[in-house]
Amino acid sequence: MSSSQNEKDRFFNARGSYRGEFTPEHLAFNANLQEFAQRVSLICGLETNGKIAPEVAYQQIKDLWHQLDRSKQALIDSDRPSAPDLPAE
Repeated sequence: MSSSQNEKDRFFNARGSYRGEFTPEHLAFNANLQEFAQRVSLICGLETNGKIAPEVAYQQIKDLWHQLDRSKQALIDSDRPSAPDLPAE
């Protein structure tokens, strides 16, 4: 991939750095949340410019919301498994 293509990808798919409480689950959910925001923005732009119908945009955003909600339930709301008991040294 060319360097100009990499620059375009970084521009159009920008990711903010995570600054919250670090757990693998929070980091994964943050990535999912950023992807949700990016895709909603794209859908809104398509609808605003008449490329897709408002009903289609609504349904796509609604589907994305349900995916994000399932991600939250799986990553944030679920109980974390307890650490395994390790043998004494």
